[in-house]
Amino acid sequence: MITLFTIGFTKKSAEKFFNLLRNNHVKQLVDVRISNSSQLAGFAKCPDLSFFTEEICHIPYEHIIDFAPTKELLDRWHKGDVTWSDYEKHYTAMLNERNILKKYGIKIFDRACFLCSEDTPENCHRRLLAEYLKKHSTEDVKIVHLV
Repeated sequence: MITLFTIGFTKKSAEKFFNLLRNNHVKQLVDVRISNSSQLAGFAKCPDLSFFTEEICHIPYEHIIDFAPTKELLDRWHKGDVTWSDYEKHYTAMLNERNILKKYGIKIFDRACFLCSEDTPENCHRRLLAEYLKKHSTEDVKIVHLV
């Protein structure tokens, strides 16, 4: 069985965030944000996050821009120009266009944690990404949202 984790950093202290990663035996942190260097991200901005992840959890950090929505799509969602249902359709189509299944597969993400900013997964593309990988996998896949 492949386990995929998701986590958001908003409304979490650094202590809670890194303890969630460590206590769940996450093997890799995969950043799926468009930009990973915003000053508003606090402890979750790069290159700090990469350093903290290695030092505190002893796991690698990777930023995979192919997993992020376009800035245009994200802006349209935040402005209310598209419904969540439309956002899901556009984002899923984007994953298909980017051919992520062939490019990355799923096995390399066993026990990896997909990171974004949203505090909960309901309206976040990290959940959609995990569900997309699960749906298109021939493996048994378990998704765990770290909140």
